[in-house]
Amino acid sequence: MKDLTSALLRLLVCTLFKQCFHCLGLQMGQGLWRVARNQQLQHQGYAGQSYLSREHGRRIAANNVSNTNHRKNAQGGIDIYHLLKTRKSKEQEGFINLEMLPPELSFTILSYLNATDLCLASCVWQDLANDELLWQGLCKSTWGHCSIYNKNPPLGFSFRKLYMQLDEGSLTFNANPEEGVNYFMSKGILDDSPKEIAKFIFCTRTLNWKKLRIYLDERRDVLDDLVTLHNFRNQFLPNALREFFKHIHAPEERGEYLETLITKFSHRFCACNPDLMRDLGLSPDAVYVLCYSLILLSIDLTSPHVKNKMSKREFIRNTRRAAQNISEDFVGHLYDNIYLIGHVAA
Repeated sequence: MKDLTSALLRLLVCTLFKQCFHCLGLQMGQGLWRVARNQQLQHQGYAGQSYLSREHGRRIAANNVSNTNHRKNAQGGIDIYHLLKTRKSKEQEGFINLEMLPPELSFTILSYLNATDLCLASCVWQDLANDELLWQGLCKSTWGHCSIYNKNPPLGFSFRKLYMQLDEGSLTFNANPEEGVNYFMSKGILDDSPKEIAKFIFCTRTLNWKKLRIYLDERRDVLDDLVTLHNFRNQFLPNALREFFKHIHAPEERGEYLETLITKFSHRFCACNPDLMRDLGLSPDAVYVLCYSLILLSIDLTSPHVKNKMSKREFIRNTRRAAQNISEDFVGHLYDNIYLIGHVAA
């Protein structure tokens, strides 16, 4: 409600500014009209002041006839009269009325608005801006998965009301994750299932990542289902690790939770790339070692506190000590990726 009030105040201020600029524009238009009139008087073909004084009466009589021709053939090809006339007609037209357009075009225009602007638009075009398809699109573009999407809507269901509930639940989650999930369940938005909660988290980008990390650390069953939603097929190992840490943020310090994340990632990566693992002779344990090596290398190359950066030869030597079956070329490509692209868990 506070955001809507602020938006309405912004709209009122913009309207007042528009009226001020409108008055200023009229004054500028009158000034341009005087310039145009002076130009047409200066280019009438009269040579001297004495001639003007003798022919003053005839010049005024012929002025009305020459005005039209001069407006059509102003110097430099600029028809100031035409521009001012067009501007005035556009001012009289005002805003385009969306109700006069085809419905498909009106809905396409309104689909580019966010929730706040759509609420403001409903003050003018109530039937159009309150259409369920528009609010359904807003819900699914922000929260890609909810259990309620796959159910028969209850009596009195509204996607506009659902949007408000989803927004309220997200704010609650960012303050207290457990209360946020309970709110979604109480409203029938989410089912009490680790898989459904994992899908909701995977398809939502409005959740605070620090609160999400705390929640996943406590709900390992949700974490397991969240890991299985990732598909790392045919992805290079550092790139797959970056995608993984975009959805499941790594902790700031090493510990049991980081080890759990890397272990789950290693098994999922191997499950998605069985042919590659067989060709390279890699196992989940070997991928685990490589992931730790990539994280340490990322810190070494990107940290401003490390003056003596690890060389490519040192990285290959240290990595092959821990995983002897890995080829030097593959480890070298890993180093190049971190050197060129950056941290895997930034």
